[in-house]
Amino acid sequence: MKIKRIEHVGVVVRDVEASRRLWEDCFGIKLGGVEENSVRRLALYPVGESMVELIAGTAPDTRHAQMVAEGKGGLNHICFEVEDIDAALAELKARGIALIDQVPRIGHAGCRIAFIDPAATENCLIELAELPADGTHTSA
Repeated sequence: MKIKRIEHVGVVVRDVEASRRLWEDCFGIKLGGVEENSVRRLALYPVGESMVELIAGTAPDTRHAQMVAEGKGGLNHICFEVEDIDAALAELKARGIALIDQVPRIGHAGCRIAFIDPAATENCLIELAELPADGTHTSA
């Protein structure tokens, strides 16, 4: 498996808009984009060749909102960019590594993503991402 770089680090926050003040005003990092679906809202902050991804639930009963309510917000996962996610998942399966996602799904910015089971990584949630083939990597 070829890991190209840390694509992003995911941070669960209570409110993306409130957290943006910290990242933009205090740290001076420019917003790369915002994405939202029915369960989560993301703010993506490019830092060098990687990003910080702020994640908030869109309603109190969503997974990320519940995590914050339970005091489990903050650093959530690390995402590695891989060259070929299908090959990476096949290699991990062959090595007996437990996966949350057996096949890739579409994630942020059109990336094909999959998560490794934290039970296999000393309780560290790891996401793998393959960027779109056309090379674009912008927020929707």
